[in-house]
Amino acid sequence: MEELQLVRPAPEHIEELQKFRQELLEAGDEDSFAGCSRLEHYEDVREWMEMVWRQEQEVDPGKVPSHVYLAIRQSDERLVGIIDLRHHIDHPILGLWGGHIGYSVRPHERGKGYAKEMLRLNLENCRRRGLDKVMVTCTRDNPASERTILGCGGVFEKEVLVDDEWIKRYWITI
Repeated sequence: MEELQLVRPAPEHIEELQKFRQELLEAGDEDSFAGCSRLEHYEDVREWMEMVWRQEQEVDPGKVPSHVYLAIRQSDERLVGIIDLRHHIDHPILGLWGGHIGYSVRPHERGKGYAKEMLRLNLENCRRRGLDKVMVTCTRDNPASERTILGCGGVFEKEVLVDDEWIKRYWITI
């Protein structure tokens, strides 16, 4: 696996973001957009970037501030994934099944270890934010994500039923 860097979305990433979004849409899997801050709803990725920058601030009552990072492969500057970090999970959805971190890997880049490296790098961001423990979740039928979480030190807590789907909750100590 080649080296990754987590960076904030910036105008120089627009073309790669458009390609990433299109590839996920073509994959047709709702969970593909986990951690992407609703990228699937933004045809104009510039508007998405502006929204992502706004959500870094604690300005909207009822919304949890978060940071979104692009996982850029250093050898060719290709966007291989997106991962977020929610500053806290004091929210009904995030506290039950959303967790602190969501992530997505480009369909053609899956199975190469990028998700684990993205999560490992984002745990460093958690440490810098002063978090000592984070919740990361996956659906029961997503063994690849489960392996990623376990590979980064995830400890299974329990499963919760959400909209007829079982979600596994894991905690990672930073």
